[in-house]
Amino acid sequence: MINRVVLVGRLTRDPELKFTQSGLAVCRFTLAVNRPFRNQQGENEADFINCVTWRKTAENVANYLTKGSLAGVDGRIQTSNFEGRDGNRVFMTEVVAESVQFLEPKRKNESPTDPFPVSKGENNFGNYGTTMKEAAKNNNNHFGGSLPDDDLPF
Repeated sequence: MINRVVLVGRLTRDPELKFTQSGLAVCRFTLAVNRPFRNQQGENEADFINCVTWRKTAENVANYLTKGSLAGVDGRIQTSNFEGRDGNRVFMTEVVAESVQFLEPKRKNESPTDPFPVSKGENNFGNYGTTMKEAAKNNNNHFGGSLPDDDLPF
């Protein structure tokens, strides 16, 4: 089974950062994503996608993105439900963003700090929760080891 979502859109409001009782950062935001076609009036319509991200990525999103920021999200769809205050069952669908890419430079009227902080061993592509060493350690190569250079066709 595959559950993978890739989105590019603009934030509809400032991200909302909260912390769980155990101190874990969680950030919620909504992306406006244009549909790939126009309606009968020739206008683009958009879908408004609720997103959530955790830990260091959540803190970075809250610190560096604002309403109107262009962002790329890579994640998965998650559904949940709970009992509302009125006793009715409430169903919720959101994208759990595993990686968020900041697709615009910081605006000129903002402070001159680095808009894309990168810890040692990480890349600039917004996957702030995983270092290169962790990613290599978690990479399960199910097809055996690497090929010797002599076996490559190019």
